[in-house]
Amino acid sequence: MKDATRVIRAGLPKVAQGRAFLTGPTFAGPYHLSGDPESSAFQYGRSGNPTWLAYEQAIAELESGESTVVFSSGLAAVAAVLGVTLKSGDILAMPSDAYYGARKLASGFFSTLGVEVRMAPTSGTDLRDHLRNAKLLWLESPSNPQLNVCDIAFLANAAHEAGALVAVDNSTPTCLGQQPLMLGADFSVSSDSKATTGHSDLILGHVSARDSSWAGKLRAWRTEFGSVPGPMEVWLAHRSLATLDVRLRRQCANALEIATFLVSHPEVREVRYPGLPNDPSYPIASRQMKLYGPIVSFELANRGLAEEFLKRCELVFEASSFGGVHTIAERRARWGGDQIAEGFVRMSAGCEDVRDIIADLRQALDAAHS
Repeated sequence: MKDATRVIRAGLPKVAQGRAFLTGPTFAGPYHLSGDPESSAFQYGRSGNPTWLAYEQAIAELESGESTVVFSSGLAAVAAVLGVTLKSGDILAMPSDAYYGARKLASGFFSTLGVEVRMAPTSGTDLRDHLRNAKLLWLESPSNPQLNVCDIAFLANAAHEAGALVAVDNSTPTCLGQQPLMLGADFSVSSDSKATTGHSDLILGHVSARDSSWAGKLRAWRTEFGSVPGPMEVWLAHRSLATLDVRLRRQCANALEIATFLVSHPEVREVRYPGLPNDPSYPIASRQMKLYGPIVSFELANRGLAEEFLKRCELVFEASSFGGVHTIAERRARWGGDQIAEGFVRMSAGCEDVRDIIADLRQALDAAHS
């Protein structure tokens, strides 16, 4: 079955006369529960919900994994993987250019618990050199926001030979653009607030596992730490999956055209997009990705020029996220935490007519420079 069909059919209930295609959300705290609690699939709203289950089944199908667990946010999903795999004295290897929130969580909270965190850049082979006695290798490819790419299959094989588990933050390409579990990872982690749901209207995350034995541990973590999603958010996410193939293909096509335009503009430097044939990430990305994602990054000369450019944009929203149907951009250095230039701009291509977006970018760049 092709991806465009799979995203529409994933997780739907069996066809039944008079039944909705996708059953509406279940809003429940307690459930009717007599006698032995284990006799019921659902006991209390913090431990389970049929709306969660339907979405988890859908994502597991798309991830080609054994099981999926949904969480209240992408960072909650990150915390769950770190929490169920690491204990005091364990070693975590992760990219120094991975998502700042994940790095901060690892080097902050988990470090105080006694976890040793080793960091090296996504690109190159330094991460492999940090695998000695490691319990978990954390990867993010492409990295956010610099869009560096690593060879997931190569590093997963090296990690497993060293006795380490492998988790991949797959938020940027989504499960349609890249399949970490098929490349050898043990966990595929995603902020579903981004392109997976794509409408900039909810916060959600998930973890898919290659081995279903991890599902129980992840669900126990979710229950005990209370990182549970709202049923309305999960239902909206499931509904949004149906358009993922249409949205993401349009976004990726737009991103490539935007990147090509930016390369040609005299005021723009250091354009990065894994789908550009001359991008440093392209040789590996073209082997392991089906779609290159919606994010384009580039640099302008300085902070002032970047801020003026963003102010001059009329169609491009200034906001901090990516993967939605609206084209957005921000001067990423305003948050701190990343080794990037003050004029570094992260842009997420939306689903608009790309000719309108490029015209807006052109006029904003020209006006900012004048």
